[in-house]
Amino acid sequence: MALLSYERKYRVRGGTLIGGDLFDFWIGPFYVGFFGVTTAIFASLGTALIFYGASQGPTWNPWLISINPPDVSYGLALAPMMDGGLWQIITICAVGAFCSWALREVEICRKLGIGYHVPIAFSFAIFAYVTLVVFRPLAMGAWGYGFPYGIFSHLDWVSNTGYQYVNFHYNPAHMIAITFFFTTNLALALHGALILSAVNPAKGETVKTPEYEDTFFRDFIGYSVGTIGIHRLGLFLALNAGFWSAVCIFISGPIWAEGWPEWWDWWKSIPVWAE
Repeated sequence: MALLSYERKYRVRGGTLIGGDLFDFWIGPFYVGFFGVTTAIFASLGTALIFYGASQGPTWNPWLISINPPDVSYGLALAPMMDGGLWQIITICAVGAFCSWALREVEICRKLGIGYHVPIAFSFAIFAYVTLVVFRPLAMGAWGYGFPYGIFSHLDWVSNTGYQYVNFHYNPAHMIAITFFFTTNLALALHGALILSAVNPAKGETVKTPEYEDTFFRDFIGYSVGTIGIHRLGLFLALNAGFWSAVCIFISGPIWAEGWPEWWDWWKSIPVWAE
């Protein structure tokens, strides 16, 4: 369907969750809504605070700028602005912006009369982020266990957290998450390559139909999941990747505080092969 004819079907009243007709408007091709306004407010405030924090730091090098969480000694209390309070406010802004964006997606789905698959999928990404900066610090009793907002400092936090548990690759939930991430990559590459090969033919050839795509995978691996099935599979893989990545970090500390290789002692103690 041409984009202009689609616009007439899309720009209809209703579907808003808050604000009714007051926020039921567009800016250019973008639907705004109440949650579009709150997204802009949270995102702008959070970004401004990051720049403010950078201005108080020792460098403007974008690789080295870091907004750090409060020291663990502050526990779950509010910290002074330059000792982690800035991180706390920015985190509130980030959570507010992400949740507002998801609710804006809900309103768009309501307007189009489609399911809520997109906001539900995005909520898994929000869940993974909130687990890192809210749920896990709450479970461990200090905001200081959240990760810093910076490029190198964030990478250092990931590395240090992994070494804190000796070898994070032995975390069983991490194994599951990585498997889903890699499989998502494989499925997306296969799916994208197949679609392009069918709808982007050589000059003089016709665009192929889904039957060609199904036949390719029946010949290739003996089975084709189908056009709807591949998207269901892709969504399943992607959501599990995000979910298990949140699980793997949450159980590290609140549930298991030792090295992850030691967790596997139960396996080595199974009578079949134990000495």
